[in-house]
Amino acid sequence: MGPLAEVAHQAGHHISGSDKQASSYIDYLKNHGISDIHVGQTIENIARVHAETPLDWLVYSSAITLENPDAPELQFARERDIRISKRDELLNFILDEKKLDMIAISGTHGKTTTTAMMVFLMQELGQPISYLLPAKTSFADMGKYDPTSRWFVYEADEFDRNFLAFRPKINLVSGVAYDHHDIFPTREDYKQAFREFIGQSAKNFLWQEDVKYLELNNMVNIQQLDGDDERIDQISLLGHYNRMDAWLVAQVVSDITGESLDKLVGILARFPGLGRRMEKIAPNLYSDYAHTPEKIVGAMSVAREMCMETDQKLVVIYEPLTNQRQTFFLNDYRDIFKGADKLYWIPSYLAREPENLRILSPAELIEHLDDETRVIAEPAEMNDDLKKKIEEHLQRGDLIVCMCGGGGGSLDSWLRKEFNSA
Repeated sequence: MGPLAEVAHQAGHHISGSDKQASSYIDYLKNHGISDIHVGQTIENIARVHAETPLDWLVYSSAITLENPDAPELQFARERDIRISKRDELLNFILDEKKLDMIAISGTHGKTTTTAMMVFLMQELGQPISYLLPAKTSFADMGKYDPTSRWFVYEADEFDRNFLAFRPKINLVSGVAYDHHDIFPTREDYKQAFREFIGQSAKNFLWQEDVKYLELNNMVNIQQLDGDDERIDQISLLGHYNRMDAWLVAQVVSDITGESLDKLVGILARFPGLGRRMEKIAPNLYSDYAHTPEKIVGAMSVAREMCMETDQKLVVIYEPLTNQRQTFFLNDYRDIFKGADKLYWIPSYLAREPENLRILSPAELIEHLDDETRVIAEPAEMNDDLKKKIEEHLQRGDLIVCMCGGGGGSLDSWLRKEFNSA
């Protein structure tokens, strides 16, 4: 929502907004010219804004209606016949208004990294580009509208079926595995949503493995990539899945610009990374957004390669994202932390939880690991005891990777509070 607000602001629209809690993202937007932001989502706040500059459109996050369909600001807008929509309608409005073609990055895992790589590569080539970036980077703002651009790069998320609102000119699929069980009750529902999105995209780039998984062999708008291509692991980036994301981006940009793959891969080897993707919080202490089995596998591949270079022991601290997800993932964790020397498992970050679903403890979840991993796993709490253990590992020179997908109050925000100043 923040990057979309930034794009709309740059496209000439007057923007105000709110959030239920303060964050660095609000500070970021205020520093980029969107100052009319209120903490607290109340009728009083939106009424004050409306009195000063009448609102003609209220754009809301999917989380709002999932938490409270009668949220105060929605109620205020309905009573005054103010247009209400989720973010897809506003983005489509801007794409149409500014005559932009969408490059969509979809998939279960790897979307954000692939999106950031696409923006980085196009910028390095001097290609005008507009985009939304769902994570902070050192090389780009989180949202940008360039009036000279043809392309708009967008992470097309399947959550709440958001991506089905768009008809991209180009669609990159970074990888597909069943997720968002609260939105897609069955694996087939999930796969069908991707089939629909691929069908309404003019041209698609997919891995052969995903073409087979989604049963897309009869579709003509697909360019298949070989995941076993030996050139992928020749790319100078840590982590096999990062190298796969880079290869996917290079293929698409070569198709768009005519530049050689060798040149594009050489540029992507300088990709500096992005926030919460193996982001250094303090020396030897990293935070990663990994919160599904596939994302964990990707993060572990990077962490193992980092430890091989430095001959360090690897410590993982894991905070699952939502208890509901864990009921589906119980038997998917087994050996995905292979390569770690120690695993601390803390309670799940709770959000949008069904009231009748029992909360699974770290000890219960650890029981579903394989024998080798269970030996190194230990239940933990986000408290002074965990902080002390982290400090002891750091003093021994171990590499610590903290994996979590939550927002405010998560392991990531706790780490930044406790260790970033050090």
